[in-house]
This record gives sequence, C-alpha cells and structure tokens, in this order.
Amino acid sequence: MKQDLLLKKTPKNILIISMRYLGDVLLTTPLIHSLAKAHPNAKISVLVYSNTTGILEGNPDIDEIISTPQRPKFADYKTLIKQIFRKFDLSISCQAGDRRFVYALLSASTRVAFVPQRNEKGWWKRYLVHGWTEAETHSKHTVLELLKLSTLLQVPSCYALVPPQSPETQPSAVEKSLPDKYAVFHIHPQWKFKRWTTSGWIEIANYLISQSITPVFSGSPAKEEIEYINSIKKHLPANSINIAGKVSLSELTKIISQSQLFIGPDTGITHLAAATGIPVIALFGPTNPLIWGPWPFNYNKNIPPFKKVGNQHVNNIYILQGTDDKNCVPCQEEGCERYRDSHSSCLDNLSSQQVIKFIDSSLK
Repeated sequence: MKQDLLLKKTPKNILIISMRYLGDVLLTTPLIHSLAKAHPNAKISVLVYSNTTGILEGNPDIDEIISTPQRPKFADYKTLIKQIFRKFDLSISCQAGDRRFVYALLSASTRVAFVPQRNEKGWWKRYLVHGWTEAETHSKHTVLELLKLSTLLQVPSCYALVPPQSPETQPSAVEKSLPDKYAVFHIHPQWKFKRWTTSGWIEIANYLISQSITPVFSGSPAKEEIEYINSIKKHLPANSINIAGKVSLSELTKIISQSQLFIGPDTGITHLAAATGIPVIALFGPTNPLIWGPWPFNYNKNIPPFKKVGNQHVNNIYILQGTDDKNCVPCQEEGCERYRDSHSSCLDNLSSQQVIKFIDSSLK
C-alpha cells in the first residue's frame, strides 16, 4: 500500500467506481458509508453497471447513482464521459480493471485506486494515481479488502452493509399476501456451478412446512429462473410461494427482514439477506468463504469473519460447506469441469440432513 494519502483539501464531490456484480456492489457499501461519515458535506456519486443500481436504492449515503451498460456501445461511452469528465475532486476505483481505471483518471484531479501487483499486467497504473493499494484477491474478505481504500485516505472504517431501502412505508401487495411465518429460499444463482441439488431444496422445504414455516422462493424475472423454481415448487404443497420477478430489491430486503430465516447459495441475494440481520444459511462449494462469505450483521472487526474451510457460525451467518473426496474444497474454480455451467461435486454431496441441522440451530 502506498503511504496514506493526506488530501490537500476536503473533497466536495466524490466518485466511487464499483463496476462488478450485484453482491460486489453491496459489499462496497461499508466503504461508501465510511466516506460519507468522514465527509458529511460532500456529494457522493457511485458509478455502477445498469443492472446493479437496484442494490443501492434508498441508500442514505449516496447522492447520485451513475450507470452504464455492462457492454457499452460508443454512444454509451460518449454519454458517460460527458457525465463524469472532471466533475469530481476525488475518484476511487474499487477494482483494478482497465475501464474503471480510465474512468477514475478522467473524472477527478485526485485519484485513488486498486492496482495490480508488481508481477502482474498493469502494475504501472500506480504511477498515474495519487494513492494506491495492491489488489489481494486470496487472503482478505472482500469487505476488508475494499476498506483498505478508506485506510489509504485516513478515513475511519465502518463495517456495516447498507441494504436497499424503499421509500414506501406501506407494505406491498406481495408482502401483504405472505403468512406470519415463512423462510426465504434463493435457489438459482447466476452460475450453475454454485447451485445446490433440486432434491435437497425439496427436502428442506418439506421439513420447514412440517414446522409450520412456509417456503417463499425469491428470484429474478428471467424465464429460466422462474421455470427452475416451478420445477421444485410442483413437488411441494400448494401453500409454498413464488415471488420471483414480482418485487424490487428493496421490497425483497423488507420481505427477508421479516422472515424466520434465509437459505441460499453464494449469490448477491445471500449477501443482501445477511445485511438484514435475520439468520442466514449460506451453502458454499467451490467459493472461498474467507473472501466471499456473507458479512455477518454487527460484525465490526478488521479480521476476516470466516476461515477457508469448514462449517462455521458467526453472528447471524451459518456457512455450510460441501465436501469432496478429492479434498479440494474450496477450489475457487468454476465447478468440477471449470466452466460456469458445470456442476460442483462438493455441492452435490451436501445432504439435506446437514442443512436441516443448521435450520434447527438457527431457529432456536
């Protein structure tokens, strides 16, 4: 890490660039909150991909959300550059990628960024910014990794995630239709190699029904996802509920916060559920929980909450890790066949009885 950066003057306009997936953007909110608290009079803007803006809805620390498509065309670049060019006193790039780095250079006179390590391509980027820290992708939890940027700026770190919030005070129609006791299942991650088994979901759903807790399935409006949920729901009693595609992320946050528990794989919605404070059972396979485990509610330490291997419980988070005969968990690869639509033996081997044991513990 470069020597801590002492700003010559208090920034009035700050741009935070976080251009990755939904969960990554949510994990940036402790950094955003740290900066907002340290600079209460500054206008804080956040640059994200268009399909992740919902995760920042109602965030009180953010004055402006600037979005761009994940695969922009020339006209999109032109529009974005016009929006950000020299409009900020301070820009902060939360990833080391080229596009984010260029946006940081163009947008502000003072730039802080993650940069590749010296033995990696792009190591020279450190010479074009005023403050930098090397990206460490294998040894720190992502929240703590991002907070290295606040340390660089001599800003005290705040550790809590800030989930999306709806301005509506009245419950939505979906919320009104839910029973008093329910559990939220998020069963369809973006990539197949993170999925658990359909038989497992059916068995734990039936177990919760036997405990008078209704399964509520969340998801996006994507046709494939809804069909996947329905393929499981058809094996369950009629009172199980599918709300996929029917609520916004802020509405889903409220629904999860009023549930008995949440169960899901390594996905952005599992991170969102963790931020509500309710019990969360996270089903992990190839992914390293030391880096990507859901951030526990009220966890305020500058040390990773989870280890790399093993079933773990910290505050409201229960991590249940699948196993494999090859002793390769977590491999940090895209499944056993090394592509996103591959299966993962470790998750295939995770039994419903193991999950039920964690359910019983979380409901005590």
